Amino acid sequence: MTEEQLNGLGPALEDFLRPYLYCCGYTQTFAHLHSYCKGLLSDLKRKSVEPIALACGCAVRTLQEFLRDHQWQHPDVKDLLQRHVGVHLGGLPDDGLGNVGIIDETSALKSGSKTPGVQRQYLGCVGKLDNGIVSVHLGVCKGRYKTLIDAELFLPEDWAADRDRCDEAGIPKDMVYRPKWQIALEEIDRARASGVRLDWLTFDEEYGKAPGFVCGPDERELLFVGEVPKSSSCLAANESQQRPEAKV
Repeated sequence: MTEEQLNGLGPALEDFLRPYLYCCGYTQTFAHLHSYCKGLLSDLKRKSVEPIALACGCAVRTLQEFLRDHQWQHPDVKDLLQRHVGVHLGGLPDDGLGNVGIIDETSALKSGSKTPGVQRQYLGCVGKLDNGIVSVHLGVCKGRYKTLIDAELFLPEDWAADRDRCDEAGIPKDMVYRPKWQIALEEIDRARASGVRLDWLTFDEEYGKAPGFVCGPDERELLFVGEVPKSSSCLAANESQQRPEAKV
């Protein structure tokens, strides 16, 4: 967004952010969230802390400390966001497809070994094995409206097995390794529990290859569209249950 468009938001951005005040561990610095969000929405070429701070007239170190040191109640933030989206979706015109949930992942190249979850793994951002991190996302769209409503870091098995390394990186003790498809199902469950109604689900073939994942929408009575090899269907995963083959 241009500076003129950002200014045109007026108090709307402040009104949107206000409910998150008490998710902040140190509410006296909550105003910095407004500055940071404006920077992310802006047309700055680089949206790291330094250019955002300089653009909004804030000391760089002050914004760095706000993001680094001040704890947030992340589950509360996520729940508030999803409840807001759930209400908003209900007021949007329906194009006939309803609310479509989208499972996908993103990745980022990282050097070194200290970034939480970093290791040599497949990174979609470069289309090959490389050193970096991967996170799993849930988005929702209805007509022209689309937004992300959940995201979680994929913690590789090697990381999860080394709790000293996890402690040094600030990874919570209750965060353990789960395959990406399991993280995706957990995100779906969280969204539905927060009032986001999903009529359809879509995903790529990497998730379709996991029998546990393709059984998930069926168990939740969710329609889905995705690439599902026959060997990954619910029927192949457990023929004794005589479940219908996953939808393609």
